[in-house]
Amino acid sequence: MAFNDRNMFRGNSNFGAPREMHKTTCSDCGAETEVPFKPDPERPVYCRECLPNHRTPRENRRY
Repeated sequence: MAFNDRNMFRGNSNFGAPREMHKTTCSDCGAETEVPFKPDPERPVYCRECLPNHRTPRENRRY
């Protein structure tokens, strides 16, 4: 199973169809990355390696 195949287990409304990915550049490291949403030029986008550095620790997150 490929890494992106996990989306089919998340209640994907496309019934397992692949998500449309958009190429962008990480706001931290400058690496090219793909995200499952259309990036807003006004907001930063992070690659998988940089994203954890910008997330609130799990015990403090609101649901």
